[in-house]
Amino acid sequence: MQVPMSIRLFFFIFAFFFSLVVEAKSIRIVSYNCENLFDTVHCEGKSDMEFTPLGDKEWSSKKFQRKTRNIASVLTAIGEWEKPAVIGLIEIENDFVLRYLTERTQLASQNYKFVHRESHDERGIDVALLYDSAEFHLVKTEFLNVDVPEKSTREILFATGILSNGDTLHVFVNHWPSRYGGELVSEHRRFKAARVLREKVDSIYDLNPNSNVVIMGDLNDYPNNASVKDTLGAVAFDGKIEPKALYNLMYKYNGSGSIGTHYFAGEWGVLDQMIVSPSMLDSRSCTYCKPEDVMIFYEDFILEKNAKGVKVPKRSFKGNFFSYKGYSDHLPIYLDVQLNSK
Repeated sequence: MQVPMSIRLFFFIFAFFFSLVVEAKSIRIVSYNCENLFDTVHCEGKSDMEFTPLGDKEWSSKKFQRKTRNIASVLTAIGEWEKPAVIGLIEIENDFVLRYLTERTQLASQNYKFVHRESHDERGIDVALLYDSAEFHLVKTEFLNVDVPEKSTREILFATGILSNGDTLHVFVNHWPSRYGGELVSEHRRFKAARVLREKVDSIYDLNPNSNVVIMGDLNDYPNNASVKDTLGAVAFDGKIEPKALYNLMYKYNGSGSIGTHYFAGEWGVLDQMIVSPSMLDSRSCTYCKPEDVMIFYEDFILEKNAKGVKVPKRSFKGNFFSYKGYSDHLPIYLDVQLNSK
């Protein structure tokens, strides 16, 4: 029996639009400062004795396991119905911690792989990258040294991968030098980190000005500080796409007063950043996002009211006291990226 032309046309149109729906998808990219996720063993040459059973924090296997499970519960909640494809983690001590996080917690069923290398940081805290290899096929990693002679610090993790739509994505995970000793006294260290990062980004743009770049992590400076705005050149997006620029999507939270990623001395601040290349904001690209697609994960279960009644991060550590119900002194941030088939 011959199928009428009208019916065949209907099924053709239906199949065409269904294929568009299937091919268009999104992935979630997360950045989270985990607040001192240490194991319980002293690492020779590192100032980590406080995170041992005999140290000031009386750091035990029970506390470590609870802390790790708490971090995993946050990452699971951020994923909602779909697990995050790429996760930048800050203040991770070593491979053991990452293996425990990915193999012995709620994340075990997610089959995450990770990238990490021991840095020269004096305390032994590093950055790491978790990734879903089905969504982000890792092809290259590099660790950028931030040479600050008077105080060894962590490297910048640089990873390149192929997304499920065939596009290439360059990811940087950062934890810039802290403000220890004062903002002005320490700022030259963050300027150095910004210069190292900018030089690498420029080398990517030299090969392909339309590269997809995502920079995330705890920069220990705010979006309007000189290290971020001027040295790195990450500016607010005003709707105009300029070649070889960098756009800081966290500007919308900067100075809001009511929310941020870190609460200190009675004020919210935006230390954690999500910065993208121009092509990422071009809706004609196969891989793109909108400025409103970046969010702070501000949920009640990781918040608590302080003495003034302000909801602040439910941190793990208050001095040497460990809270089994705590998570981190930072709130995580995430970015939803749209993937269209080439």
